[in-house]
Amino acid sequence: MLAKDYTDAYLRTFDLSDGKYIHFSEDIKVPIEPFLGTMGVCPKDGDGTPIMPPGNFGGNLDVRQLTVGTKLYLPVQQVGALFSCGDGHAAQGDGEVCVSALECPMYASLKFTVIKASEKSIPSPQFQTKGGLTQKVNHDDFYGTTGVGPDLMTGAQEALRSMIDYVSETYSIEKIDAYLLASLCVDLKISEVVDAGQYVVSALLPLSIFNDAQK
Repeated sequence: MLAKDYTDAYLRTFDLSDGKYIHFSEDIKVPIEPFLGTMGVCPKDGDGTPIMPPGNFGGNLDVRQLTVGTKLYLPVQQVGALFSCGDGHAAQGDGEVCVSALECPMYASLKFTVIKASEKSIPSPQFQTKGGLTQKVNHDDFYGTTGVGPDLMTGAQEALRSMIDYVSETYSIEKIDAYLLASLCVDLKISEVVDAGQYVVSALLPLSIFNDAQK
């Protein structure tokens, strides 16, 4: 999302053997919430169709709520559906703002049910979660930044830049690491679209990822 701000390649790797948390640093731990970033069926008349960008057939959805126990509904467009999946993530904030979440190898067990069009017909993917949207961080406070203006993408970029500044200044970490952290746990939300073309996008940071002394 901020490719013009961060032009150099940057790579960090993490140990997932804890099973519950990604230890981003000594003072920051991000809950592990595994999900498949890519799930979809073959699009109508598809012939070697790439999974990016996503479409009404699914594909690279990157919906982080599609974790264990979630039901995903996909409109079947070709005989046999030809479902495929991949792009395993250990953690991701809504938006996956710096291209990558925490990418990882993954095994998944999936159950399929065919629903006749006469019972349920949908134009694009829909889903039902098991539990709250942010189950592992709902118990504590959040800090939010905003972007306000006539363009949702610009608003999202402004909210993200403000969040990076806040995290970097408040918790004394480099901006590039604050950007990476945002991709793992900051959620972008469209907060308001009602006011005559002036939209509000919020970036929400769960403060539970920081040690109590750091809050």
